[in-house]
Amino acid sequence: MGRGRLRIYLGAAPGVGKTYAMLSEAHRRAERGTDCVVAFVEHHGRSRTEVMLRGLEQVPRRELEYRGTRFEEMDLDAVLARRPRVALVDELAHTNVPGARNAKRWQDVEELLAAGIDVISTVNIQHLESLGDVVESITGVRQRETVPDEVVRRAGQIELVDMEPEALRRRMAHGNIYQPDKVDAALSNYFRPGNLTALRELALLWVADRVDAYLKQYRSDHRVSKIWGSRERIVVGLTGGPEGRTLIRRAARLAEKGAGGEVLAVYIARSDGLTSASPKELAVQRTLVEDLGGTFHHVVGDDIPAALLDFARGVNATQIVLGSSRRKTWQYVLGPGVGTTVARESGPDLDVHIVTHEEVAKGRGLPVARGARLGRWRLLWGWLAGIGGPILLTPLLDSVHLGLANDVLLYLALTVAAALLGGLYPALASAAVGSLLLNWFFTPPVNRITISDPKNIIALAIFVGVALSVASVVDLAARRTHQAARLRAESEILSFLAGDVLRGETSLEALLERVRETFGLESAALLERESDVAPWTCAGRAGSGPPVERPEDADVDMPIGDHMALALTGRVLPAEDRRVLAAFAAQAAVVLDRRRLRAEADQARTLAEGNRIRTALLAAVSHDLRTPLAGIKAAVSSLRSDDVAWSEEDQAELLEGIEEGADRLDHLVGNLLDMSRLQTGTVTPLIREIDLDEVVPMALVGVPEAEVGLDIPETLPMVAVDPGLLERSVANLVENAVKYSPPGGGVLVAASALGDRVEVRIADRGPGVPDEAKDRIFEPFQRYGDAPRGAGVGLGLAVARGFAEAMGGTLDAEDTPGGGLTMVLTVRAAGPATRSRGAVSAESSAAGPVEGPAEGSVAGPVEGPAAGPVEGPAAGPVEGPAAGPVEGPAAGPVEGPAERPLEGPAERQAAR
Repeated sequence: MGRGRLRIYLGAAPGVGKTYAMLSEAHRRAERGTDCVVAFVEHHGRSRTEVMLRGLEQVPRRELEYRGTRFEEMDLDAVLARRPRVALVDELAHTNVPGARNAKRWQDVEELLAAGIDVISTVNIQHLESLGDVVESITGVRQRETVPDEVVRRAGQIELVDMEPEALRRRMAHGNIYQPDKVDAALSNYFRPGNLTALRELALLWVADRVDAYLKQYRSDHRVSKIWGSRERIVVGLTGGPEGRTLIRRAARLAEKGAGGEVLAVYIARSDGLTSASPKELAVQRTLVEDLGGTFHHVVGDDIPAALLDFARGVNATQIVLGSSRRKTWQYVLGPGVGTTVARESGPDLDVHIVTHEEVAKGRGLPVARGARLGRWRLLWGWLAGIGGPILLTPLLDSVHLGLANDVLLYLALTVAAALLGGLYPALASAAVGSLLLNWFFTPPVNRITISDPKNIIALAIFVGVALSVASVVDLAARRTHQAARLRAESEILSFLAGDVLRGETSLEALLERVRETFGLESAALLERESDVAPWTCAGRAGSGPPVERPEDADVDMPIGDHMALALTGRVLPAEDRRVLAAFAAQAAVVLDRRRLRAEADQARTLAEGNRIRTALLAAVSHDLRTPLAGIKAAVSSLRSDDVAWSEEDQAELLEGIEEGADRLDHLVGNLLDMSRLQTGTVTPLIREIDLDEVVPMALVGVPEAEVGLDIPETLPMVAVDPGLLERSVANLVENAVKYSPPGGGVLVAASALGDRVEVRIADRGPGVPDEAKDRIFEPFQRYGDAPRGAGVGLGLAVARGFAEAMGGTLDAEDTPGGGLTMVLTVRAAGPATRSRGAVSAESSAAGPVEGPAEGSVAGPVEGPAAGPVEGPAAGPVEGPAAGPVEGPAAGPVEGPAERPLEGPAERQAAR
């Protein structure tokens, strides 16, 4: 059975009706007799969505327990066993509860597709991985739950579910998305008109880009050369002159006037007679066009107008922007300029803009060399001077009678003129015609092909020799000019290639696309094989031409070593182009090797880090853990010994030693487990609103009251933290401070408010830490100074900072006035929106949506250090015309049993 097809309903914001549209499609398919089941759709108590679920078969869900609470997730095995034709899976970006087979729901969907089951799913634009930074800049919230763009792009069909921002806000006001008590706060935060409009534009542009990619593929596959003006694409023709910046800015303004406008700057390097261009100026123009959101392209073409038009039609451009010619007036005698030619041959589909600039009619730095070597017009004038000149000169000399010597000089002048204009062949023709005319009309005996005077023979011989010599010199100069121009073009291409390397542009696909563009080919592929008899495999490919399985099948084959080759399709390249192509091929091999070496380096770095941690763990186990174990073992053996009668005091002392060793073991193992959680990124804070005086005193349990002073004002605002993680962080900091404080020095734990943050300061009177070591003490397995081996494994501060950052806070070290070290733990104060809900996620405090893994359906933990609480089954959204997600910073309480924080030693131990 083949792979299933994926259909996605994409929305700009929660509540636009994605789930409702998905269920409507399921009913339509069911009415046509399609075997369609609901794998996972949560209605969240919304009546209209619940009604849409009726009549559809629902696969029973799987229950998972996490932190003492039971959650429902999609039963992937049950769906695979049922094997429906179509499965409905809501919220593609959802994070599964720990214990499920896959971490993400889109991975579950991949398994269903691999099994041949068609899947219909939903996702919001803010959950696309590549748009995380853009969404954060719009809403102020970094989405922790994302789905790779490639997963969505591979969908066979993507349908945009769109709604006007005001219509969505009306749905919100009518209570079709949130409960009435949450509507006002949501409308004033996440569902502001500006946020919704920006997200809507983002969704429309993303879908438009995907449609455009499909259109390009279709045009390439069907070889459509006619321009389809589906969107504004503006091609800017650059010459390398200073006017290029003006043209680029003008094109950018034109693009801004149309929705989705795109600017493509192209510099055409002509191999035969290229005008001089400054590499520095081209680099500046490339940076400018990229800063304005456009792309820069460098291609080679013998005929600049034709190459420019071919490029424009190839990218389906609608407009071309060119600068007014820099040629002087008299130079137009040599032919029309590039702008005139492009405008004449562009046709009705391409608009050509000729933009004036400061360099108009100021001439070029070097003369323009046109045509092949000498140019078409120079060849034409050379033949006219070589053939027509002697014929027109003959009757004039026959009537004037200047003498044979003057006649020879005049014919020689025409021959030299023909040589200077047209090169060798017009000069040879002029010499032949001139010598015949001289012999027939002016050399005695006249009107006969004979010469009676030997001196005249010498004169004619000199005439022919001079003509040939001048013609040879001119032809040699033309050849050298042609070679210099081609070498200049090659050097410019190679300089761009070197610039890409220096800029770190190491994408193999981008390099192959540059090869394809430079030589005007259909496709470029890098093939490799392990041995001489092994089959070829494609390491990278660009373009839309037919795939090449062997280098021999390509139009151009450039070997790279013994087992690698660059294969090009589209046309056969001349031999002189292979020199530049060889440089591209060598660079492609280097890029491929670099990519693999980077992957191996990343893998080696990961292994090295793992080995370092394992080594440190072994060192800790070898001493720090064995020491309390040895003490416990000795005390237990003593108590069980029948040889000694222990008094009650001795027994109490031994039991106290056992208890102390067990506590020490518990602390060390706890730190090791916490560090492993931080290293693997599995810490999931459950943020809630709480008073500091409910958490900090619990962190001081076990510390003698005389050694620690506590100063927490009652006027402090509440904080948005995970109580369990905060308690562990403070406990580790206090323990460290007590350890390094002198006897009777005392440790002070004080808290104060600073704007929207609350600081907890743990100050000691110990020896302190120099400034250069203040960051190093927070690294894992670090002991400062001469701390004994039994003092711990050096994880306490690392765990404390990791937990602080997981809650969206910070932990830094400062000097204590008068001597000592102060640890400053900063956490976020609970804002008004937070206090109105009772429990919030870390994301919600930044005015973003409170989402259970993907819009808050049956949720697992929200990932990332700033993630919020896991929402319960009734906390999240189901979208449709009558229902939407519970999202937004003020959307009301995120209710669910999983919001309970880790409180107390027992709960913390259970969480570990």
